[in-house]
Amino acid sequence: MITLNETHDPALRSWVASANARDCDFPIQNLPFAVFRRRGGGEAFRGGVAIGDQILDMAAAAATGVFSGEAEDAASAAGQDKLNALMALGEPAWRALRLSLSRALREGAAEQSRLQSCLVPQAEAEYDVPARIGDYTDFYTSVHHATNIGKQFRPDNPLLPNYKWVPIGYHGRASSIVVSGHAFRRPSGQTMPPGADKPGFGPSKRLDIELELGIFIGRGNALGEAVPIGEAESHVFGICLLNDWSARDIQGWEYQPLGPFLSKNFATTVSPWIVALEALAPYRLPFSRAAGDPQPLPYLDSEQNRAAGAFDIELEVGLRTAAMQQAGQREASICRTNYRHAYWTVAQMVAHHTVNGCNLQAGDLFGSGTLSGPTLDQAGALVELTAGGKTPLQLPNGETRAFLEDGDSVVLRAWCEKPGASRIGFGECWGTVLPARA
Repeated sequence: MITLNETHDPALRSWVASANARDCDFPIQNLPFAVFRRRGGGEAFRGGVAIGDQILDMAAAAATGVFSGEAEDAASAAGQDKLNALMALGEPAWRALRLSLSRALREGAAEQSRLQSCLVPQAEAEYDVPARIGDYTDFYTSVHHATNIGKQFRPDNPLLPNYKWVPIGYHGRASSIVVSGHAFRRPSGQTMPPGADKPGFGPSKRLDIELELGIFIGRGNALGEAVPIGEAESHVFGICLLNDWSARDIQGWEYQPLGPFLSKNFATTVSPWIVALEALAPYRLPFSRAAGDPQPLPYLDSEQNRAAGAFDIELEVGLRTAAMQQAGQREASICRTNYRHAYWTVAQMVAHHTVNGCNLQAGDLFGSGTLSGPTLDQAGALVELTAGGKTPLQLPNGETRAFLEDGDSVVLRAWCEKPGASRIGFGECWGTVLPARA
């Protein structure tokens, strides 16, 4: 587990002036990775690091010769068209590169003269999915979300008996994962209308969001070899924002006996920026269970996971309708919660996923599952916020929403802040609903 070091010093300032602004998502204490290119120029995608409102082009930076040793190899890998090669290098290489970047981007650094020309304004960039995602696994780590959903179907017994014993998950579809900013078509499929005796077919009428975090796997494990929980986080490259759009009416008809299928695989949106676990070290929290809940089985338990396995990450969802956009209005905040409320940690997800010998690979993606807090205003999905559509949200412009309508845009944001530490952010994760195909 990574502890605090010189890269976390809140007194550090960068020669990139915008990185020193208050409430900046990307100060020098963050240094997240993405894959980008200049918009409209036909350039090749390559890896970059956010610093203030700029991107350090890692392909160009690696060519300047400012990096050496393990950091040089990592910088070269970071400049490729996807981040898989960097992810596969493992934690020592990631830490070496982060330290070198921190030192090179600080005020007064001798490297400024060579790296200044490697900066690209974020306002001029477009992004790609940051890794070649071989496999995508979606977990169900919020006990509050599971309880809220369960109450709609089983009011007297909302949680299934396995929930507090095993991290629930299912394998999703990697090919339909898109980066922030992409619009997608409303999905169509079979649904069973209330009171009907046979299903119908058509566009989903109960299209929903899922406020999640994405966990990118770095170094993998061999087939047949489990990753112990004490080593689990060394296999995690970093965390991004993730919206796992869901068609609740399609899901309700198809999910038994094998779980979600067409209701989930039409689109999943990730933010472009991946925040390294090392950057999150100041925001670790103890992990504990409520009194009376079962304690994790030994393979899901460790002293370090109990001491600092959770993360203090603020999360927010904004909704902007087509009418709001046309009127030049900002999105309305519809949810605010925190990752600290998750019932299972990142380390527990990795340990459980591999305990049967499943082999993870660099670039694999986990979804945390919908991250709802203990009160309904902290619910990370419309199906919870509106009690299954029975109590629509009232938006500031007078519109209401039970579920998403065509033209709606949703943005996820996340950040960490507390006294004595530098605020760091995750950027934004946008997606827009287009009408279904005829």
